[in-house]
Amino acid sequence: MAVVTDASVERLAVALDLQTVRVVRQIAEHGSLTAAAEALGYSQPALSQQLRRFEERTGIALVERVGRGIRLTQSGRVLARHAHGVATALEAAAGELAEIRGLRSGRVRLVAFPSASATIVPRLIAELGAAHPGIAVTYIEAEPPEAVAAVRADRADLAITFSYPGDRDDPHRASARGLDVRAFGEESMRLVLPMGHPAAASDVVDLSSLGDEPWIAGCPRCRGHLLELADVAGFAPRIAFETDNFVAVEGMVAQGLGVALLPALALDASPRHPGVVTRPTARADVRSLHLVTARGGDRVPAIAAAIGVLESLVAASVTPAGRRR
Repeated sequence: MAVVTDASVERLAVALDLQTVRVVRQIAEHGSLTAAAEALGYSQPALSQQLRRFEERTGIALVERVGRGIRLTQSGRVLARHAHGVATALEAAAGELAEIRGLRSGRVRLVAFPSASATIVPRLIAELGAAHPGIAVTYIEAEPPEAVAAVRADRADLAITFSYPGDRDDPHRASARGLDVRAFGEESMRLVLPMGHPAAASDVVDLSSLGDEPWIAGCPRCRGHLLELADVAGFAPRIAFETDNFVAVEGMVAQGLGVALLPALALDASPRHPGVVTRPTARADVRSLHLVTARGGDRVPAIAAAIGVLESLVAASVTPAGRRR
């Protein structure tokens, strides 16, 4: 068995150039040498030559042939696992140097949950584009667990996510370990009631007064907060209808089919149905909003600019973190 020494590690570190890290990172992300070459703007033979040079210098093969394609070897997968952090650190350094030279360019791969898609995200993209026209932004929509996973897998640079107090499945715990997570706001939870409902006569509504009502709730993963709040209020809600479509929820409530609990951004995502009213809960229940990046990702100027614009939008959209309205 070979003995690992400081000298042998140093020789590998010298041989491990930035371009090799980038090539392996793109192969891991795209699954083929052709797609990696396209993403990096090089020819496929040039990337093959880069990998061969590394193998000749170190005796370590990073890819192996499978049929007509290639896949990463165990060594390649090890390097790919570290490539994200290495690339993020180098992009941060390059970004800071670019800022010193007065350059304004970069990219932000953004991911956020559905109700943010119609509220926070459009304004973020528009204002970031106006302030920094050289920054390219891409966007995909995903619920918090998938959004956190996208940042971890280097499919996204910045995730906008949410969590509920006491949520046992909070995606910002174990699954976000090693990532940077910051709370940046809170949004209030609102009860959605049919127009003329007796509880609508009050400015706030005690959840326990709705214990006998039929409820319209989201999928089993999405209704956890309602179940927890109802448990505290002393009842188990009778789920009559299930949908994650916020517009459909309001339509069902307007027809008197039940009551619902929705976050403020979901209600802001579309025009209010004329047949419903909304009221805050007596306990002023909220859910927290978070930003998730790779460790040190906020030092990349393009990502830092996006975070800055996003935080400037908070006061107009939601309650800033740490303060209750």
